[in-house]
Amino acid sequence: MDVPPPGTWSAKPPAPDKSCELYIRDYPHRSIAIVSPSHVLILRYSSSTSGQDPNGSHTSLCSSKARNNPADSSIAKCMVEFSPISEKLLKDYRPLTPRPIYGTLGLIAVSGEVFLSVITHASRAATVRPGETVERIGSVAFYCLSSADYDDVVPLESLEPDMSDAVSVYSQTSAYGQNLSRREVALEHPCHELRKLLSNGSFYYSTDFDVTNRAQDRPLNSDSFDIDNFDDAFLWNSFMISPLVKFRSRLLPQERESLDSSRILTSAFRGFCKTMTIPQSSCPIKSRSGMPSYLTLISRLSCRRAGTRFNSRGIDDDGHVANFVESETSFWSPAGVFFSYAQIRGSVPVFWEQAADLVPGRQKITVTRSPEGTQPSFNKHFEELEQTYGAVHVVNLLSETKPAEIELSTLYANGIRNCPLSRPGMDGDEDHALLRETRYDFHAETKGPAGYEAAREIRRYIEDSIDGFAYFLAEEARDGSENLEVKHHARMVVSLQQEGVFRTNCLDCLDRTNLIQTLISQMAVEAFLGHRGLFAASDFWMRHSSLWADNGDSLSKIYAGTGALKSSFTRHGKMSLAGAVADVRKSVQRIYHNNFVDPSRQITIDMLLGRLVGQAPVHLFDPISDFVSVELNKRGEEFSSSETISIWVGTFNLNGRTEGTEQDLSPWLFPPPMENEQPDIYAVGFQEIVELSPQQIMNSDPSRKNLWEQAVQSTLNRRQAALGGEKYVLLRSGQLVGAALCIFVKTSALKQIRNVEGSVKKTGMSGMAGNKGAVAIRFDYANTQICLVTAHLAAGFANYDERNRDYATIHHGLRFQRNRGIDDHDAVIWMGDFNYRIGLSSETARALVKRRDLESLYENDQLNLQMVAGLAFPFYSEARITFLPTYRFDIGTDEYDTSEKARIPAWTDRILRKGAILRQLLYDSAPLKFSDHRPVYAYFQCRVSIVDEARREAISQELYRRRTADVGASGSHVGEFDETEDEDLIGYDAIEPGLPPASSDRNKWWLDNKQPARAQIPVPRGRDGQPMALNPNRPSNPFGHNEEQDWISISRSSSRASFSSLSSSPYEKVTLPTMMMNSSASASTSTPRKPLPPRDTSTTGNLAAKVGRMNLAAAEQGQAASSHTAPPPPPPRRQTGGSGMGPGPPSISSQGAGIPLAGMQGGGLPPPLRPTSAAASHSSQDTSSRGKAPPPVAKKPSHLTSSSPASPSSPANGFGDGGTGPRRHPTWPSKQPVAAGGTNGSSSGAQPPSGQRLGQADLLDSLEDDGHGMGSWETLQPSRA
Repeated sequence: MDVPPPGTWSAKPPAPDKSCELYIRDYPHRSIAIVSPSHVLILRYSSSTSGQDPNGSHTSLCSSKARNNPADSSIAKCMVEFSPISEKLLKDYRPLTPRPIYGTLGLIAVSGEVFLSVITHASRAATVRPGETVERIGSVAFYCLSSADYDDVVPLESLEPDMSDAVSVYSQTSAYGQNLSRREVALEHPCHELRKLLSNGSFYYSTDFDVTNRAQDRPLNSDSFDIDNFDDAFLWNSFMISPLVKFRSRLLPQERESLDSSRILTSAFRGFCKTMTIPQSSCPIKSRSGMPSYLTLISRLSCRRAGTRFNSRGIDDDGHVANFVESETSFWSPAGVFFSYAQIRGSVPVFWEQAADLVPGRQKITVTRSPEGTQPSFNKHFEELEQTYGAVHVVNLLSETKPAEIELSTLYANGIRNCPLSRPGMDGDEDHALLRETRYDFHAETKGPAGYEAAREIRRYIEDSIDGFAYFLAEEARDGSENLEVKHHARMVVSLQQEGVFRTNCLDCLDRTNLIQTLISQMAVEAFLGHRGLFAASDFWMRHSSLWADNGDSLSKIYAGTGALKSSFTRHGKMSLAGAVADVRKSVQRIYHNNFVDPSRQITIDMLLGRLVGQAPVHLFDPISDFVSVELNKRGEEFSSSETISIWVGTFNLNGRTEGTEQDLSPWLFPPPMENEQPDIYAVGFQEIVELSPQQIMNSDPSRKNLWEQAVQSTLNRRQAALGGEKYVLLRSGQLVGAALCIFVKTSALKQIRNVEGSVKKTGMSGMAGNKGAVAIRFDYANTQICLVTAHLAAGFANYDERNRDYATIHHGLRFQRNRGIDDHDAVIWMGDFNYRIGLSSETARALVKRRDLESLYENDQLNLQMVAGLAFPFYSEARITFLPTYRFDIGTDEYDTSEKARIPAWTDRILRKGAILRQLLYDSAPLKFSDHRPVYAYFQCRVSIVDEARREAISQELYRRRTADVGASGSHVGEFDETEDEDLIGYDAIEPGLPPASSDRNKWWLDNKQPARAQIPVPRGRDGQPMALNPNRPSNPFGHNEEQDWISISRSSSRASFSSLSSSPYEKVTLPTMMMNSSASASTSTPRKPLPPRDTSTTGNLAAKVGRMNLAAAEQGQAASSHTAPPPPPPRRQTGGSGMGPGPPSISSQGAGIPLAGMQGGGLPPPLRPTSAAASHSSQDTSSRGKAPPPVAKKPSHLTSSSPASPSSPANGFGDGGTGPRRHPTWPSKQPVAAGGTNGSSSGAQPPSGQRLGQADLLDSLEDDGHGMGSWETLQPSRA
């Protein structure tokens, strides 16, 4: 439990009606309940749909992104329920915290666990006007939904809520601390850094009004607010709270209203917020009520390009800038007057970066994109400002003497000049343009004896805009009464609106900016009072200055780690010695923070905002939402499309030469096979752009890179002008000493490109030097992520292991923002001098080159061998090499190295690709001879994905409404379904028409009302029109891998053809053949079966009927010619291909009848009978109806009788002497030899061997193997012997 330092929050906590209680239930499922006075929100982690399932859901939902995404498997799911509070609902819950909580910041998944973030301490920070209060977050806690492992992990470090620059000693001196900070903590909470960030006192929230919007943009006469209207640009817990906001949007209107009134959901912003209470004596506007007035300053820091000082600079492709802050000064008087004035600050809106350094003044500024490539984002930034605030007046405070700041100011001015908003107004007056600039060198203007006091001279440059922009003013409606006493619900009427905004910047947008913004705010308040004929006393302005000084300190601590410089002047109006010493101390602290603390702070910020690679929001489980997701994936073609773009990629080792900039680069940039193609993107990689001398390997000189950029761009645009095509602009370039990468794109492609980032990785001298390494640039083209890498790896013939290590270092160590790596892209292309050689002697290699035996050379190529062995560039591909080795030539000739070293020719310059969306069309070298290398190029087609987000959202809403109408809007009621698995709540549908829905523990497709399901299977017909039969060779498990057909056609001319269905399921019903149906019909009119006659042991039985295919006429003849002679031996086993046997099986001999085998084949064969008891009964009854002897009643099979089968008194066949009828035996065939002269040719072999498993048998083969009749189903009756 978090315990705040005593005396830290002197302000009172929020009112009890703005707090909730936290409860937990451990069994049967871990659940956390947030309980308000009237309602409860219950959250439960869904274990069965998270973590182990590869798709994050048992419904196998696909990601909306088509990318690789390890992030999909980590999507966490939770179940949620919101309902009125009841004793039954909370009967199994216990309090989780002894004190109330003041809001819910949301859910986040960290380290595979799901955590609920709640506010545990808060204090009143501001009262904008009665009924509109703002709370400052003092501390937060993260409670694990998915595990109890972190329940006892207590944070022990100091909270430092007042953000003092001094080191806190609370943990050592407090009575609660007990020196616990020195103990070893066995388990660190996964949200430790997040908790520290959210508890540092820079976050605020309000449960009364929409605090993310300025007064002019929010309703003033409403007692409630809609969280859906919050400005996401300033909503710092948007990532965590978004699942709950989406859940809220799906509730019914009355439920949504109840959730809002419960104040459970909290929206936090970061920045500064404070109210100064102005007593009547100091207030410029007097009131009869005697109540004080409120002077409030709220600064909202944008989270769109959030980050620390050296990790977040400039602009991004969406037009968002670093350290963008909206500061609103408001004044409320009980006289019924409400004044508001907003102004903004933000980083210079061009693409630039700055590296941290321990030495002040050595933080080098790098511009990363050309003016042409910057302009679209620049325009987007100011168009958004114009739509939000109106006209924009830029106040640029950068120095005009420092080279780096001069460069930024020049680019800034160029962007403004080319921005459509800067065009003069309708009357041609430049003062009426929507965008104008004032350049004010703050340091130069305040260098004189007047010091910072001279900054007040800026008034004369901006006073016209102060008057033109006006301010926001609302007044209470006067209903004919002069009593202006405060009324909490008095109707406010807007009298005036602010129509423009000042955008102030310096390099960091901290110290200089805050001082100038203080003056602008003062001018606006003076204008407001002046229009009313009033003025303020010095005490009022001191409070105003104190607010702005506190504001500067807070914003500076957020961005740079320390309080603002020059705050002494801002606070007191003069600079003191103590203030100067404090500024020196803060400067030293900033160096420490920027170099050692900020990198980890940046990762924590990105985690809070959900911007780390692979990070996904927690999914609140909702069956309807899952259905919508599945349907959206099925209908992806309706809102997504693909487009093919072309990418030219080239690499050239320049050997440190610059004379090539004056030569024609067309053979390389526009090779003849391309003809008039105009690629959408040109990616040009250079190596050894400068000579790699010992003086050069530690620093990068951009002058050479700039020369080659201009040479390439001018060559491209000369051709475009000749072809009438679009111009190419430099998107971004990067350099690492000698390696450089430049990306040029068509002007029309800029609108599709965003999130352009660059990164470098050194590999020389164990990562200390940049003579070897890589430069990478990544960007999003529409919805496809592309990464381009140029690399220069270790040299040396035998150093392929070192080159492999260089590749591994670059692959694993090169990182973009938000921890994104090279593999986290849809398409990756490597180009460069990889330095892999050909493992042959110089003479052999040169001879093969002379014969153009490229195959033999490639077989000995080191890169080819290392890739085959998986030691370098795994999963990358290279097109077939059709050009001669590109290294090493004598300068200006086609001769390979003739120097003393006589280097072996090699393909050191290569281009590799990875990504299914890439298709390579060309791969060749170009005949440019001013270097010892030949340039190499490749031409690709890339299929990019384009998603229409508006259309996708419209389809999603339509599906949700339709599904809700079909199944109702019942949510996942956690309390009612705790005893079931989570997947039982999913609304399963069949994956294919005609199939049953997917099963769960409650519903199983193979059970119909708890009974086995039955299916009617129609018998298909073959090509001959006859019914097919089930394949006896198919496996019993239909889900196993097999190639057997379910149904087979059997020729009806074959005597082996059987209508039997050898099915593995006893429930299948196969239609009987027509002849068998006829037999069944005749059997229905036959006489009843007679009992079995007594057995005569002196005679042997004669079988007049045989099972299977038997000749009834021959059976009758055999009955008349019976004798008492000994039976002949059984017939031999059937031999395949034997003569005289015909296609049918051999006949079965009758005991004592002497019937020849051929006799069984004489005459016409009756229709074959199905070997079942029913079929046998039909046949025997038909025989009886024609005067034949009735068949005997079957007795127990011989293997079930108690007597020995060899006993003469108990014949093995189990029939009487003179009985006629089919003889039966078990379904397993006897494989034992038949004893000559044995009774009926049978032996104890009819009994299965011990331990033999019953299996499927070929019924026809079993009849032939041992001479027995066949039957699988027996009718057991008592023996009458």
